[in-house]
Amino acid sequence: MKKLINSPGTVIADALRGIEVSDNRVRVDHTHRIVLRKEPKADGKVALVSGGGSGHEPLHAGFVGEGMLDAACAGEMFTSPTPDQIVAAIDAADTGAGTLLIVKNYTGDVMNFEMGAELTGAQVRTVLVADDVAVEDSTFTAGRRGVAGTMIVEKIAGAAAEEGMGLDDVASLARAVAASTRSMGMALTSCTVPAAGRPTFDLPEHEMEIGIGIHGEPGRHREPFTDAAHIARQLVEPVLADLNFGDSDVILLVNGMGGTPLIELYVMVAEVTALLEAADVRIARCLVGNYVTSLDMAGCSVTLTRAEPEWLRLYDEPVNTAGLRWGA
Repeated sequence: MKKLINSPGTVIADALRGIEVSDNRVRVDHTHRIVLRKEPKADGKVALVSGGGSGHEPLHAGFVGEGMLDAACAGEMFTSPTPDQIVAAIDAADTGAGTLLIVKNYTGDVMNFEMGAELTGAQVRTVLVADDVAVEDSTFTAGRRGVAGTMIVEKIAGAAAEEGMGLDDVASLARAVAASTRSMGMALTSCTVPAAGRPTFDLPEHEMEIGIGIHGEPGRHREPFTDAAHIARQLVEPVLADLNFGDSDVILLVNGMGGTPLIELYVMVAEVTALLEAADVRIARCLVGNYVTSLDMAGCSVTLTRAEPEWLRLYDEPVNTAGLRWGA
């Protein structure tokens, strides 16, 4: 294993020091391993808190800033943050209007965020993101996994909170966006967790895994490696079969898993777009890049969100984070 680290045991602490130095939008609570806005939003605005296991960067720490999150908890590698971290994040981010917790649907995350919500004295609402169509249940979840669609939920809900929408309304909006989002991913290689020092699963050179999760979980099946056009069909068709996207605008996210060059993701965007156009799905917005990763895994995922006009307006609102920036 060759990685740019000092030791497996210090990766997260060392990375948080790097985040603090490189991103002037945030400050880091190193005791609780929380990334926070350096300049908190105005009093009386709903706070957004998320987090999860490290290794998915820029999710979640890279989405702390204007228009998105107020705080992100960094768990151990591919491991949920602890309730104490979550309580500290809620207490630090809350401005008096309550806090929305955005949680990916993994058993550890759900349990620990629930405990954190119970332990804090603040007003809290929770939204679960479960956008992965690949499997209904897995070793890590009861129900579908939360994957790249989490970022879309954070963006739209973050804009609403920035505008001053109340807690229950932001929570209702976030749940509606999550319910209207579907994703499917694939891998060309496994990821390598530093503490393990070897690939999470063995994937021969001539094969690919369809339907993977973001922690190196196996997918629906393996099949011989083939071209981008065929791979795009393997991702798009299950998403379209799961939810009717044909009568609304959609937000398309083609997300890299961490080890795929951007030029290959652009090839995938072209193939995915052709398939969606053939299915009469209207692409209103398209985003491509490494946003919700699985360390060094080569592969990608496709996310579609049915987008109401108001959701598109909120999606277009300014955002200023390390991982996502546009507008003012």
